[in-house]
Amino acid sequence: MALHHRTPRHARHHRTQPYPDAPDLGMALPTTHFPGCMAPPRAAYQAIRDELMLDGNSKQNLATFCTTFTEPEVSALMADCIDKNMIDKDEYPQTTEIEARCVRLLADLWHAPDGATAIGCSTTGSSEAAMLGGLALKWRWRARRIAAGKPADRPNIVTGPVQVCWHKFARYFDVELREVPLEGDRLLLTPETVLERCDENTIGVVPTLGVTFTCQYEPVAAIAAALDDLQIRTGLNIPIHVDAASGGFIAPFMTPDLAWDFRLERVKSINASGHKFGLSPLGVGWALWRTREDLPEDLAFHVNYLGGDMPTFALNFSRPGGEIICQYYNFTRLGREGYRAILSRSAKIAATIAEALSATGLFRIIHDGRTALPAICWTFADTAEHSFTLYDLADRLRMRGWQVPAYAMPSNRTDLVVQRILVRHGFTEDLAFQLIADIHDALSFFQNNPQTPLQKTLDCQGFDHSGR
Repeated sequence: MALHHRTPRHARHHRTQPYPDAPDLGMALPTTHFPGCMAPPRAAYQAIRDELMLDGNSKQNLATFCTTFTEPEVSALMADCIDKNMIDKDEYPQTTEIEARCVRLLADLWHAPDGATAIGCSTTGSSEAAMLGGLALKWRWRARRIAAGKPADRPNIVTGPVQVCWHKFARYFDVELREVPLEGDRLLLTPETVLERCDENTIGVVPTLGVTFTCQYEPVAAIAAALDDLQIRTGLNIPIHVDAASGGFIAPFMTPDLAWDFRLERVKSINASGHKFGLSPLGVGWALWRTREDLPEDLAFHVNYLGGDMPTFALNFSRPGGEIICQYYNFTRLGREGYRAILSRSAKIAATIAEALSATGLFRIIHDGRTALPAICWTFADTAEHSFTLYDLADRLRMRGWQVPAYAMPSNRTDLVVQRILVRHGFTEDLAFQLIADIHDALSFFQNNPQTPLQKTLDCQGFDHSGR
């Protein structure tokens, strides 16, 4: 009698897969309860990777300032450093040395008085760096007030239209934020508006080199000159912290003669994002001070439980070292020449898009990418007739995968809705021409499908845009 082999149940199941070792494509991912059993690594990876396909395409994300292009060598270095904790300086001394080199290179780039002994640190993005700069301003102001026998309980800081990190700083560290409201066509901080808000309790003024809303530079040198004059007239010595989250990695290469950095004696500290136009992967920022005296010693903490006595000045503790290594790779790999070439190409692409938008006759260009960040910011021209909003245009472009944000400006110009595009490394001329074609297609759609009065009323009331 012939013997019949009975196929095990699990073997019969795997025969249905396209390959013998293929993962279980029917695996369900946990969403509300912690799983009780293990899963095969390839199955878990494939299931999660499939879900990630629902994210947007990062190359079409024209809303973000952050790096979305990496060279293979950067990916390799990130993998090499995946287990390195930047805070553990005794265990990873060479990573610590590379961080110190980055600080010295940035000090040279930003014209610190003595780059070889510059004081600074890496951070988890520019927001943490901004808060550290703000804390140093507050500590130094408080020390001066106490030494003079004056109250130190009502600090304020003067800014233009700032990113939310400064609102967080003011709330978390009990500082009054004097954010200058916008008026008419004035969408930036000016020397006059700064002086109107400065007093003996002002810990510092924060001009932005690359305003989030319009991508323009605020006039750092003119503000510094106004504060110099204020000191001569009143004795008030108010320092400047420059929020150079984006511009700190653009101005030195594109407009090297622009005085915004430590060339201005009143500039005491600078923050910048390495993971924006510094081209590093996400997760690294930089904070630098003009001299060691500008960073109060009592803000540093000394720990010895990682081995060695290590001073640290940060809001975070454990964090990855890979982004810092990749920042150093970019400095080494590109140099001034490479950064200038990349940014020049991005600025040229931005100008091309701005010209195409202007040629429609519908839009007024607020920033065309030529003088500050490689970006475009626009609104409707005053004389333009249109049956759609910029929110509608953003939605229409989203159907093609483009993320082009539309948003209202801060007070007192919340009536002004603008749209913005960031041109980053990896966004090519070909993609720009495709985007322009898609914008023209969207405008043709709106022309052929005008909105009803009811739809226009709902748009004006903000309906259907709260989640965008």
